[in-house]
Amino acid sequence: MFAPRDPDEYLLDSERRVIRVRRHWASLAWQVFEAVALLAVCVMISYLLPPAAWLVQNILWYVALVVVLRFTYQVIEWWVERIVVTDKRFMMTTGVFTTRVLMMPISKVTDLTYKRTATGRVFGYGTMVVESAGQIQALNNIEFLPRPEQVYDAISELVFGDKKAQAERFSMIKAQRMARGTRKARKPVG
Repeated sequence: MFAPRDPDEYLLDSERRVIRVRRHWASLAWQVFEAVALLAVCVMISYLLPPAAWLVQNILWYVALVVVLRFTYQVIEWWVERIVVTDKRFMMTTGVFTTRVLMMPISKVTDLTYKRTATGRVFGYGTMVVESAGQIQALNNIEFLPRPEQVYDAISELVFGDKKAQAERFSMIKAQRMARGTRKARKPVG
C-alpha cells in the first residue's frame, strides 16, 4: 500500500522494456561523506564535553539520530528511483512518499551523448545527455548512469535503428512470452 509502484506497472501492453536501471551507487558518495562527518563531529564534541553538560550531550545524540534518519531516507530515495527505457519512451520514477513519473517519447530524441569522467570510468558510471526537438525535457541530463556504453548503444538502436527489424524482434519476444504464459494479466482500471 505505501510502497511505490513498480515502474513496469506504468508500461503499456504494446511497449517492450529495453533498459531498467537505478542510478549508480556512487551518486550517494557525498551523502555518505556528509553523514559520517556529521556523526564524527557529534561524537567528538560529546566526548570532549564535561559530564555536567548532559543536556548538550543529549542534544548532540538527537542531532546524530536526525543525521542517521536523513541518510536512511536518502538511501531509500535512491533505491526506489528507476530509469526505464522502452521501445517507445524514456521514463524515470522517483519519490518515496510522493511518486513522480517523468516521461519523454523516444520519437522526440534528436541527439544522444554520454560523458564519462576518470572517476566514472573507474567506478562504472557516466552521464547521459538526451536532447529533444527544441525543448528542455525533464530527462535531458541523467547523471550517475551505470554501464553508459551499453545504455547508449541500446538507446541509439531504438532511436536511429531499423524500425521494421525492431518490430519483428518485439513481436517474436511477445509471441514467446505468450507461449510460456509469463506475461501477467493486468487488472482493469476503474
